[in-house]
Amino acid sequence: MNVSIIIISFLVVGIVGLICGSGLGVASEAFKVEVDEKEVAIREALPGNNCGACGFPGCDGCAHAIAQGECPVNQCPVGGKSVAEAIGAIMGVTAGEADKNVALVRCSGTCDAAKTRYNNVGPKDCIQMSVLPGAGDKACEFGCLGGGSCVKACAFDAIHVVNGVAVVDKEKCVSCGACVKACPKHLIEIVPYKSKYHVRCMSQDKGKAVMDACSAGCIGCTLCTKECHFDAIHMNGNVAQIDYSKCKNCSLCAKKCPKSVIN
Repeated sequence: MNVSIIIISFLVVGIVGLICGSGLGVASEAFKVEVDEKEVAIREALPGNNCGACGFPGCDGCAHAIAQGECPVNQCPVGGKSVAEAIGAIMGVTAGEADKNVALVRCSGTCDAAKTRYNNVGPKDCIQMSVLPGAGDKACEFGCLGGGSCVKACAFDAIHVVNGVAVVDKEKCVSCGACVKACPKHLIEIVPYKSKYHVRCMSQDKGKAVMDACSAGCIGCTLCTKECHFDAIHMNGNVAQIDYSKCKNCSLCAKKCPKSVIN
């Protein structure tokens, strides 16, 4: 074997490597993207669920917006107070107090209370049932179908179907809104965690029709609206609706409700 050929080969490879390395170094400087260290730190502080509850396309979008001052440091509802404080320290601001919100299923139509029209042996998923004739087997067309589409959508194991109706675990819920989007009956809404009383019905039927379908429905009697001293509950069509910004958790409306729908 010719030693000179081997030496020349090593030199050629070395020179080519040196040229390529220099070219890559120049290119990296020419096309480098400036990194916002605050944004990187904020992204690391965020929980990483990428649920979109903050209103941005994932945690990257939220971190960028916070770093740019486009939204408050407590923008992430999943992280809660601890994450807000950590991000506040990064941004050099006080996190402030953010009221926790949770999801609420506005239906009391359990298997014991709601009447059924037929025995459903078909699809058990809410979205599938909602497009069938009659939209589910329950007599109330406004009630929870109990198929668990919201359960599948929840990444935090915070909602389950109990006795035919979806029920939210307030301690696990992070108000990401995934269950709200998943419910084809639009029965789930986001409410303040501190609120103790809710109208658990969405039926727009009138009194007799409500009772023909479910023993636990709002009959639109308006007694709760007359009893409230804070103007915090009004009728939305044929069903009562609480204004949580005015509600004082006094329980007067709940005590007056003849159907015990407010609880």
